[in-house]
Amino acid sequence: MSSTRAVAKAAGLLMVAQLASRILGFFRESIMAGFFGKTSATDAYNTAFILPDLLYWLLVGGVLSSAFIPVFSEYINKGNEEEGWRVVSSVVNIIFISLSLFVILGIIFTPQFIYLQVPGFTKENQALAVHLTRIILVQPLILALSGLTMGILNSYKIFWPSALGTVLYNACIILFGIVLAQPNNPQTISGFAVGVVVGALANFLVQIPALHRVGLRYYPIIDWRHPGVKRIAMLAVPIILSYALNQIQVVVNSNLGSQLVAGSITSVWYSYRLYQLPVGIFALAIAVAVFPTLNEQATLNQWKDFVRTSSSAVRMVIFITLPISVGMIVLRYPLIRVLFQHGAFKASDTLATAIPLLYFAVGISAQSVIQILPRMFYALQDTWTPVIIGILSMFTNIVFMYLLVKPLQAGGLAFATSLAALFNMIVLLYLLRKRLKQIDGWRMLWTTLQSLGASVLMGAAVYFWAKGLTSFVGSGTMGSIVILITGAALGATVFAVAAKIMRMEEFNQTLGMLKRRMHH
Repeated sequence: MSSTRAVAKAAGLLMVAQLASRILGFFRESIMAGFFGKTSATDAYNTAFILPDLLYWLLVGGVLSSAFIPVFSEYINKGNEEEGWRVVSSVVNIIFISLSLFVILGIIFTPQFIYLQVPGFTKENQALAVHLTRIILVQPLILALSGLTMGILNSYKIFWPSALGTVLYNACIILFGIVLAQPNNPQTISGFAVGVVVGALANFLVQIPALHRVGLRYYPIIDWRHPGVKRIAMLAVPIILSYALNQIQVVVNSNLGSQLVAGSITSVWYSYRLYQLPVGIFALAIAVAVFPTLNEQATLNQWKDFVRTSSSAVRMVIFITLPISVGMIVLRYPLIRVLFQHGAFKASDTLATAIPLLYFAVGISAQSVIQILPRMFYALQDTWTPVIIGILSMFTNIVFMYLLVKPLQAGGLAFATSLAALFNMIVLLYLLRKRLKQIDGWRMLWTTLQSLGASVLMGAAVYFWAKGLTSFVGSGTMGSIVILITGAALGATVFAVAAKIMRMEEFNQTLGMLKRRMHH
């Protein structure tokens, strides 16, 4: 049982860190909005991330999340660390040198790239975007280092330094933004860009002491021929491919969105961010925490444990996200009012944003389970299968978008994403069952049905409560906050009582995870 407990503990820590980092992220955006509004300067700032992010994900992100940890873990679990560190050194050197070349090219050709991205910007705004991009281009280099460090530490099941790093990252952006930015001079939005670079550095430095403790060994070598290096490259290829292809979906989405009522893209984007919150805070934390354990069990051929660990992770995710999904549907109006409806964001915008949010919320659990299933394949050192299924579901998503955008407008774009996530989840589960002979499917289904029953009960209670309360407190900001807090509390209570009556073991697991976090 110790592995499940360790995973739950790590997941709890990652959830707290994610939550803190998301809150700081919202804070950062509201400070920026307070300084510069929704102006050409903030457009330039957001545009400045396109190139650095692209470089990071194509060269580093994919390699780390899928290929690096399984291969390095295997060396550790088979007691061959020395060899593992040689592989790590080669990979670090290859990535760092190639990334540096791209960054230098990026800095030289920034003006051309920005012009291609946003031809509609005015001359001075393009110049601002170029200036900001050049500052932020230093960030992928530092992020690559901190990402690799995180990969090494995660292989040793050490999670807290990177969790702390994320929070520091956002804190630095806020600090430098506040200190350097002046609202009346749009050029000074570059303070936030400087914060991004310093934040990335802080994120890296905070992890170094832990690296020393695990016995960091670095060699200035590049060994292309090493089987470990080759394997990481082979595992990373499909992931890099899927990132590149994923851009297609983004383009189609913006393209269809730009033909709808003005502001549709924004309403889809805001509701998408809300829908990503539970996925990012709960599902991703559980997936990252469970990954090194899955790798270890796969390396040592402990298939019964592998199935048990992954099934318990999937069930826990379903148990946490189904009630959130129902709660978000029932409380979507007060939720949007509290978070977004101030300043230029009017009541009519809230109504517009509530529509895609409804259709997104339907897919929260599927989207959450997809955070875990591909990692099961990665642990089996198979990155092609989840990528091919991912590409298939991307095309499914595009087909659904075209079919649904007329009848449902902005809601159609959101619903397409939910349907594609469901498709993705079902196919991955089917293929895993073929591969592993059994995946504990009945227990997953039973947990789903129980959670759904409890969630529907909870939804009904919250719906009537919110309806009754609105007639007293109204739908202003304060009223919405009251409805949101009391509604959430009531919902959590109803769901917990229902889960307890049904004697759901996920209930005890989740409670145990929360208790352990409180005691730290």
